[in-house]
Amino acid sequence: MQQRLISEIFTLVSNRAPGSCNFLPLPPLLSSQSTPSHAASTTPSNDVPSLVTYRHYATLYFIIISTSTESPLALIDLIQVYVEALDRLFENVCELDLIFNFETLHATLSEMIVGGVVVETGLDKVVEGVRSQGKIPRRPVNEGTRNLGLGGGFTSWAGR
Repeated sequence: MQQRLISEIFTLVSNRAPGSCNFLPLPPLLSSQSTPSHAASTTPSNDVPSLVTYRHYATLYFIIISTSTESPLALIDLIQVYVEALDRLFENVCELDLIFNFETLHATLSEMIVGGVVVETGLDKVVEGVRSQGKIPRRPVNEGTRNLGLGGGFTSWAGR
């Protein structure tokens, strides 16, 4: 079931035109599957997943599914900080860094989100927290890796 949901959401997001908005409603089929069967259907609930927020960087999509109570712009900023932190931690992050070092991805996310609540969005604090855990693998050489084009010229969403 989880793989089907992931596949359907990816298909939905990846088929959007490049200039499209980064927010879209969760399709009814998916939102009904994520609702617990014991939940009362007549009472609207704000904690039911209903919004897909995403950012596309090079060959990667960062997707968040949230409730209607979350700010979509804050989620876009959260994705931006997450990607910037990964770029700093890996020093010109590439796809292979993400594939083979998922522990660093999880550690970075854990510095930012605890129990579903965003606790830190300060880029320097997030990076320092992950570094203090010792979760950054060392590459002998950055040459020859495919750069995602994420390094250098980052600006925060709020700064645009």
